[in-house]
Amino acid sequence: MTDTTFDGTIDWNDYWDGSAEVSEDDANGGATLLLDPFAEFLAQTGGLESYADVGCGGGAVVFDVADRYPDATVVGYEAAEPVLAADRERAREEGVENVAFERAVLPAFDPERQFEVVSAFYTLCYVADVERALRNLYEAVAPGGSLVFTYHNRFARSIFESIAEAPGEHLDESAAWRPETFADRFELVIEGENLLSYDRIHDALGTWPRSVWSVTEENERYPAWRQNPFVYVPK
Repeated sequence: MTDTTFDGTIDWNDYWDGSAEVSEDDANGGATLLLDPFAEFLAQTGGLESYADVGCGGGAVVFDVADRYPDATVVGYEAAEPVLAADRERAREEGVENVAFERAVLPAFDPERQFEVVSAFYTLCYVADVERALRNLYEAVAPGGSLVFTYHNRFARSIFESIAEAPGEHLDESAAWRPETFADRFELVIEGENLLSYDRIHDALGTWPRSVWSVTEENERYPAWRQNPFVYVPK
């Protein structure tokens, strides 16, 4: 099997294999939490020519951006072949011609081109070498563009530690995560191995991150914004 394991985390081929409807998967909260604020963030640029979403999952953000910017080049990157195949089939069925899907496994990322905007939503929490991933993602941003991402911090670690101690008490049938796999899935966060902060992001990239919420004033912040910040790093 082709390696789809981010450094220190789960195998995404196993995760996606057999999934009946990847577009409804819980691995990426972009579909439920980020579409509107991210769309407003992009609107502030006055247009978009190229965009890459790394760890795109079922492609909710990719397809939304492709629809809003039909003249833009839009690429979704994922680690596992099953979800890539499903995303490509959806693009064919819906006749979306300005989107492509390619394979990438963080922390490595070298698309051999740059994009006006690169994003990684609910993805970095699965990458042990998170600073290397950030640098590679930022390298793929064209001058004048932005890297936009969510990350987990020390507050998230505290919350996830509590859940992992008694997942059955915190996660019911409506929860996004399964109780029996929660601790393994978020091991890196619970162990504190890949937590980020403004200081750590600045040390890795040489530029201070900025809150997306400072730009998207028309959108309410999602409930977990303190432990799962939504930021951008201009270039």
